[in-house]
Amino acid sequence: MTNVSTISRLHDGFVALGRADLIYHLTTMSDTTTPVEIKLHQKSRMLEIAFADGARFSLPYEFLRVHSPSAEVRGHGPGQEVLQTGKRHVGIVSVEPVGSYALQPTFTDGHATGIFAWDYLRHLGEDQSALWTAYLEKLAASGASRDAEQGLTSLIPPANKGGCV
Repeated sequence: MTNVSTISRLHDGFVALGRADLIYHLTTMSDTTTPVEIKLHQKSRMLEIAFADGARFSLPYEFLRVHSPSAEVRGHGPGQEVLQTGKRHVGIVSVEPVGSYALQPTFTDGHATGIFAWDYLRHLGEDQSALWTAYLEKLAASGASRDAEQGLTSLIPPANKGGCV
């Protein structure tokens, strides 16, 4: 059994199948900012994205979460950015397409407001090393950690395996 579900492009929309890992096959686009394939690997917590020009990137879920293009992360203007801490083990619960230009993931910490446009995902891939280094430096300078405080690792409760809660 694979740990992969598929999302396929049909006409001008998407049809989502299953949960967990996803694969997008976008075969009708050819510009360099539109992906031709997107895979979510739940076990390794990586988003793999490929573009028509052959560029391919693997972006950790934690990296995506701390670089979310949402107002919660970026703020509403310069200097209002909020350093994201405790995201080392964040996962992605689901991903929804936004038109034909972006993805909107829902993370296991409840964050669901970041809309990741194709060109932003490409930017994250191309500049991943520098962006990650800058993030780690900000964490160190603030004395913060990539690890969540105990008991605050997820807002999405685990499945009840029987017994009392």
